[in-house]
Amino acid sequence: MKHLFDQVSYNCSKLVTKKYSTSFSLATNMLSKSIRSHIYNIYGFVRFADEIVDTFHDYNKEALLDRFEQDYYLSKEQGISLNPILNSFVHTVNEFNITDDLVQAFLKSMRADLHKTNYTTQEEYDQYIYGSADVVGLMCLKVFVKGDEAKYKQLKAPAMRLGSAFQKVNFLRDLKDDYELLSRSYFPNVNLKELDAQSKERIIKEIEQDFDFAFKNGIMLLPVEAKFGVYMAYRYYKKLLKKLKNTPSTKIMDSRIRISNPMKINLLARSYVKYKLNLI
Repeated sequence: MKHLFDQVSYNCSKLVTKKYSTSFSLATNMLSKSIRSHIYNIYGFVRFADEIVDTFHDYNKEALLDRFEQDYYLSKEQGISLNPILNSFVHTVNEFNITDDLVQAFLKSMRADLHKTNYTTQEEYDQYIYGSADVVGLMCLKVFVKGDEAKYKQLKAPAMRLGSAFQKVNFLRDLKDDYELLSRSYFPNVNLKELDAQSKERIIKEIEQDFDFAFKNGIMLLPVEAKFGVYMAYRYYKKLLKKLKNTPSTKIMDSRIRISNPMKINLLARSYVKYKLNLI
């Protein structure tokens, strides 16, 4: 009857995705059924680790993250975990050969959030983004290409650039909470106490370059099972970036920029039309 427990585990990862991110859940729902559940499984794993370091302030975060990592490797060894998020993630890791270097790079960046608050060099910044975002894109790419190593190598750089773009948009959107609640400053050489227009413009230009590269060299070449879902996520984050671009630098620290649910549905409808007309 283990298949029933496995199904419950998959459902838990899906529930985590829906509860924590309506936008990511919407985009994932646009993927083919053959791969959709595995993206939920990846999201559940990375979300739980992120929650440990970002929100569990009344608990020993380092001990929780250590236990989470230990339980992950124990579940890999034994083929089962009573933590349904880990149980489902291990299935995806094994089925699509998600290599341990990707998992370790992710956990390294999560561990950095326990102690590191300022990123003062480009190298530190790039390393954190690689672990916190790029490798998540690569985990998803492993699922998208279904073992086609040639396709994986072809799309690896664009997948990383898309992951970077998503993360940088998150950084810009979450400046207020990251700085005031978590005392974190990810952008090197940027004074968040007085974010000026020039610094904001430089950050946005960098994100736009990441998006352009990812779209031209990656999204357009994705397997059909993945293309529309990834395109939806891309459109959502591009819309979010546009709103941030139109928000004065002095106002970004005052509130968290959001995309309304009606706008998300509008984006979905317009994106679907383009997809059906083979415009993407």
